[in-house]
Amino acid sequence: MVSILKFRSIFSTRPYGAIRYCHFGSEQVKNPKLPPRVGLFWDLDNKPPNSIPPYEVANKLRVAASSFGVVRHMIAYANSHTFSHVPLAVRERKKERELLNHLENKGVIKPNEPYLCRVCGRKFHTNEKLVNHFKQLHEREHAKRVNQIESARGSRRVKLVAKYSMKMEKYKKAARAVLTPKVGYGLADELKRAGFWVQTVLDKPQAADRALKSHMVDMMDHRRIECLVLVSDDSDFINVIREAKLRCLKTVVIGDTPDGELKRTADAAFSWVEILMGKAKKEAVSVVENWKDRDILKRLEWTYNAEGDIKKFNPDDMVTEDSEDKNIEDICDEVDDAYKDDGGAWWELDSDDMDSRNNVCVQK
Repeated sequence: MVSILKFRSIFSTRPYGAIRYCHFGSEQVKNPKLPPRVGLFWDLDNKPPNSIPPYEVANKLRVAASSFGVVRHMIAYANSHTFSHVPLAVRERKKERELLNHLENKGVIKPNEPYLCRVCGRKFHTNEKLVNHFKQLHEREHAKRVNQIESARGSRRVKLVAKYSMKMEKYKKAARAVLTPKVGYGLADELKRAGFWVQTVLDKPQAADRALKSHMVDMMDHRRIECLVLVSDDSDFINVIREAKLRCLKTVVIGDTPDGELKRTADAAFSWVEILMGKAKKEAVSVVENWKDRDILKRLEWTYNAEGDIKKFNPDDMVTEDSEDKNIEDICDEVDDAYKDDGGAWWELDSDDMDSRNNVCVQK
């Protein structure tokens, strides 16, 4: 007897966009409507801002990275030599300023407008007098405020921070234009002011690269980012970019090498000039749309899951029904019994049997 087995939903349909399969397994998307979290990683040893103001460059990078999602992490690594090094363009500007100060002190040239102190509002005829005034008065006052805050504890410390916050912020803005940075040309301070987490490593070969790679992998392991933006031309980061793509992260590389292997490995690439001129933000719109189309196609792909299908199959859900073949067999058995009662063979036709009987009757 042949049985027909009916199975209930052996292959069930998966909700649209619910599961995404990656290299390391299945990753459930919590809310596909939310923009991806972006991590901006800057290799300062390989891509320093050089003659461009660091604060301006950092803001340009942040604006470009924000085109791919919400920028949650901005990290920069370099050794102490990078932070203490002064670019040639900055040194030339310092020499020009020293020459102007010398000519102003001798009375050879006079500024069109007097130099204004941005803290107290006093005016000075020479830049050197403004610098001396700022150091002797405002720099000392700022140091006293910092000491008071550091020595205080508990609620008193909170009150002092609230009391001096506006004055300290006003001093910092004025100090950037008047005072010369104590280390290099103020690269670390300017990047921190722009929102970067700056880390100094030992002056050893590839120390910054190793530290930055480790930080990137740690971010991927803890699922803190969905889009990785790397500012570097160093081909040593190729393996990290490949690993990020295997983990279903979007990858973007910013550098000057026009057709390097690092840029070819990433999903999207921009040049340093495109970042500074704002072209990257406009081109990022088409890149994001292509990513959305690619994600939709991936979600529509069907993936066989053997373990899930076995669990969904339940033998109790099987329904056994009598088939038509059973009825056919019963009919055949009745026909065979009829032929057995007649005593004839199955290959003998009824017509032949009737003719033989008629001939017997005639002879009689």
